[in-house]
Amino acid sequence: MIAIIGPSCQSRRPPEAGRPGRGRPGTAAATFGPVDTESETSGMRAGVERLSAKPVVFLHTLPRWVLLAAVFGLLVIGMWGNGWVGAAGLLVLLLFLAWFAYLNWPVLDTSGRVLRVVGMGLLAAFAVGHVVGGF
Repeated sequence: MIAIIGPSCQSRRPPEAGRPGRGRPGTAAATFGPVDTESETSGMRAGVERLSAKPVVFLHTLPRWVLLAAVFGLLVIGMWGNGWVGAAGLLVLLLFLAWFAYLNWPVLDTSGRVLRVVGMGLLAAFAVGHVVGGF
């Protein structure tokens, strides 16, 4: 059993305007509840999903601006940093993107998959460019 996001739960925090499922009339707040997914996933994917449940719940509880600031900060470090510093910022960002892409891969359509692969490829290319001195 892992925790996933689903409808109809009461949040302990006050609703935030503009965030899906929070504060908008006609939308349900997100909930985290146990769901049996053993029949759907097995092996490595089930293990990754199980280990990712708590971090995903934690990230969901953070205000949206915190995640946006972290991604923007890593991108700025990656673009302005020289050598290994810039590459490190981009590689951390690449790891987060790869993690989320892996978790969402089964439900993505073709365009979503292509967009994630292209984004990861660009981040990897820029990181390699920093290391070899191309950028």
